Amino acid sequence: MDDRTHKLLHEPPLGLLVSMATPNSIAFLIQAGVSLTEVWFIGKLGLTPLAAIALVFPLLMLNQALSGGALGGAVASSISRAMGAGDVDRAERLIWHALATAVLGALVLLVIFLLIGEHFLVFLGGKGESLEEAVAYCLVLFPGAILIWLMGVLGAIFRGTGEMLFPAKMMILSACIQVPLSAILILGAFGIESIGIVGAAVSAVVASGIVSGLLVWNMAKGRLPIRLRRVRPKFERALFNDILGVALPASLSPLLTVTNILILTAIVARFGETALAGYGIGSRIEFLLIPLIFGLGAAMTALVGLSVGAGDIARAEHIGRIGGVLAMCVAGAIGMGLALSAEVWIPLFSSDPETMDAARLYIYFLGPCFAFNGLGLSLYFACQGAGAMFWPIFATVIRIVVAAVGALLLTRVMGFGLSGVYSAAALAMVLYGVIIAAAVRMGAWRPASAK
Repeated sequence: MDDRTHKLLHEPPLGLLVSMATPNSIAFLIQAGVSLTEVWFIGKLGLTPLAAIALVFPLLMLNQALSGGALGGAVASSISRAMGAGDVDRAERLIWHALATAVLGALVLLVIFLLIGEHFLVFLGGKGESLEEAVAYCLVLFPGAILIWLMGVLGAIFRGTGEMLFPAKMMILSACIQVPLSAILILGAFGIESIGIVGAAVSAVVASGIVSGLLVWNMAKGRLPIRLRRVRPKFERALFNDILGVALPASLSPLLTVTNILILTAIVARFGETALAGYGIGSRIEFLLIPLIFGLGAAMTALVGLSVGAGDIARAEHIGRIGGVLAMCVAGAIGMGLALSAEVWIPLFSSDPETMDAARLYIYFLGPCFAFNGLGLSLYFACQGAGAMFWPIFATVIRIVVAAVGALLLTRVMGFGLSGVYSAAALAMVLYGVIIAAAVRMGAWRPASAK
């Protein structure tokens, strides 16, 4: 066992979580800033492009969540469990299996979009010019998404070994490429004509391609305890099963989360284009939590996976408790801060009074509940490390049912308007965090014989 793995298995969890999560959280926060900056650029183009980006945002998040979250977490979990068991050879063989799975995942999403993607956008309320812009964006995003998937999985391989700093640096580099390129392509500059919201898709794909190349180069150079070897890959069903056994159930969580957003987007769209644009601003702010908590969650995935691989379930649960409390505090502070400062930051994205009102209402209702979202998200990543995904999926299903049924009941039956939609979403968010935390507390990660 190498020194890094030994250290991660024996040093106090709090110090490890803080030191490992800090570079990740900074990098993912910067990435979240990229998303918000692009909305600011697009807001300069007018209300229609802002509504169009609200339509496609769930699909962009789906690609990022599946590649970096579901599959990436599964890859980090598989590699960390192998490292915890002292099986370096297995960890290295998992690399090629992870890359092959990333390529297949991107192709599957591309085919699905080509078959039914435009119908989804119409279902969300897209029509006219906003629908045309949304479709044009997706026709760039989905063919180029293979690079987004590769970047997510390659970063996960590094994190699975406990190396957090280098992939964090690469994410910051990606942001440094994406923001100026988005500004040039969205708004037009240096003699380049504006291509509207399509520029955001182009910049995401280009940045992912550059970073993926750097990650592969560094891995092949042997800077990790494991390396990408230049041999003809020999694929094994057992290794695919190791990854997919976590990735497939884990992929249900972002799919269900995006389904929740799709349903709420469709309900909000009935209140008009300004309500949809305001909801788009608010939902982007909520998704600020995912990259931020992912920084902590990635550390939890690796540390929990290493402990489970080494057979130390008690340490894994201790890491889950500490990480969950940290995530709850950070997310709660952000949510309250955003709610209290809504009059300051919302005008940065739109000057339309009705759009601002819709965004303000969103953060007033949802902001105070961000703590429970942070708790649930962090434990979702920890459950990936433990290879136990039932309860996170169950909690996500409950969240969708409560949010969708509650929103329809409060708006159509009781006539509460947008406040009804956001009230249901807030209650669903609280239940999501509570259910996962309770399951872990009651022994969801322990073998049946130990419960």
